[in-house]
Amino acid sequence: MPQRRAGKKDLRKNKKRHRRNLAVKRAVKAAIKKFKKALLDKDPKARTESFKQICQLFDKAVSKKVFHKNKAANKKSRLAKLLKTA
Repeated sequence: MPQRRAGKKDLRKNKKRHRRNLAVKRAVKAAIKKFKKALLDKDPKARTESFKQICQLFDKAVSKKVFHKNKAANKKSRLAKLLKTA
């Protein structure tokens, strides 16, 4: 437990950031699951819509520094490859 006032404030900030980062990561994970479920369906519109949503979520997460830009690019690339083959 931090002793100084600045250390206590840093701890509060870190907890807040941690909760926000977890929420963003969960949203991305849920969108990926939705996309993979859409791949099994025969509706191509649903596939592309869910892929667009994933790309937007990844881009927002990168701008908030939740994910590294290269990790997001790799994930989007792999999902695009899945979309193309489906």
